[in-house]
Amino acid sequence: MFDDFIIRAMLASIGVAIAAAPLGCFVVWRRMAYFGDATAHAAVLGVALSLTLSMPIFTGVLFVSLLMAITISGLSHKGFAMDTLLGVMAHSSLAIGLVAVSFLSGIRIDLMSYLFGDILAVGAMDITVIWCGAVVVLGLITWRWSGLLLSTLNPDLALASGFNPKKEQFILTLSLAIVVAVAIKVVGALLIGAMLLIPAATARTYSKTPEAMVIIATIIAVFSGSSGLSASYFLDTPTGPTIVCVSTLLFIITNIGHKLFVTLRSKNSTH
Repeated sequence: MFDDFIIRAMLASIGVAIAAAPLGCFVVWRRMAYFGDATAHAAVLGVALSLTLSMPIFTGVLFVSLLMAITISGLSHKGFAMDTLLGVMAHSSLAIGLVAVSFLSGIRIDLMSYLFGDILAVGAMDITVIWCGAVVVLGLITWRWSGLLLSTLNPDLALASGFNPKKEQFILTLSLAIVVAVAIKVVGALLIGAMLLIPAATARTYSKTPEAMVIIATIIAVFSGSSGLSASYFLDTPTGPTIVCVSTLLFIITNIGHKLFVTLRSKNSTH
């Protein structure tokens, strides 16, 4: 029988997976992988802000992540090259956050837990925050599904259909900030981007519709979280990185399997 802390960790990993996977599909479709990393890196600055002002970590991380995402979205239309802008913002925000944390006196902080996660330390309140965040993200995506999808595929067509691409971009940005805020306790700031990207990238190979990709990505993310947590428990390895390793292994295996299947099918069709 698993201990209580394992059960809490399992609930936390499933909550993060359910929130991150659908949003990760939009990250893949919009080619926003580095955008997610930049927002996640800003979370460390949010941790420093929360500790300085003695407020909940979730609040500070959500505020800074949302501010970072909005800033990047705004500057991207001012003539800045997106990849350059993301690189500057991602690395500078992480560096500023690390420096800011070092100035906090009288506060003991395990910086590694915020960089790589500490899912085994989650409590009942953390689980509540994670699942509330997951429900909000799923609610936003469900509510704005048509607008988000159409804006992703063709902004001009979305505008002609009565959807405002900028509004849909803000909804996506808000959802991303919420996911970063709830996931930092589980996988840490440096690995959040992987949880957003890898399950969605794995699901893309086997999906024929956007809805199918979201469902498959969610299943893969939940399986990765549960399997990674179990492997971490038995192998005594860092939990957050182990979850990402399992997700990466699934990505490699499924892609190799798909290519072998396609090769064999093409050979059989020629005979």
